[in-house]
Amino acid sequence: MAQLKIKLVKSLVGRKDNQIATAYSLGLRKIGSETIQPDNVATKGKIATISHLVEVTEV
Repeated sequence: MAQLKIKLVKSLVGRKDNQIATAYSLGLRKIGSETIQPDNVATKGKIATISHLVEVTEV
């Protein structure tokens, strides 16, 4: 199964609570933090919620 590398490139300060919670559920805490997640529907939905804050590449 394909994997996605997700990197937080913008701050979570001042964002809506659901966007902060989504970033935390992906394992993103600070700017520059990266995580590798499976490429599935649930992950894509989370990415869509915070697409303006993250950078996504396929591994």
